[in-house]
Amino acid sequence: MPAALTDSRTVARVFRVVAIAEAVSWVLLLAGMFVKWVLKTTEVGVQVAGPVHGAVFVAYVVVALVAWRVLGWSLGTAFLALAASVPPLCTVWFERWAQRTGRLPVGATAPAAAG
Repeated sequence: MPAALTDSRTVARVFRVVAIAEAVSWVLLLAGMFVKWVLKTTEVGVQVAGPVHGAVFVAYVVVALVAWRVLGWSLGTAFLALAASVPPLCTVWFERWAQRTGRLPVGATAPAAAG
């Protein structure tokens, strides 16, 4: 397994990015659905945002499973991370909660300055 996939800070950073991307793709898909079903003008938003959201959703699930293993999450935390991918914007809530509760390492440790 590549070293980056076992480094907790790298996994946490990737998890944060994918969690935010999943939420953004949800918003874009919801906007596309609004235009398609409420305004009844075009399906382009759904045709573009649908596959993008699907790909980001799958990436989020994979990264959440990697984070579960590498970060030593409990089964409950892993389940919550996966469940957060279903309702719109909950991946951001989960990411903030996991950071606040110490389940996601924050920042990189900087070496002490000499002198």
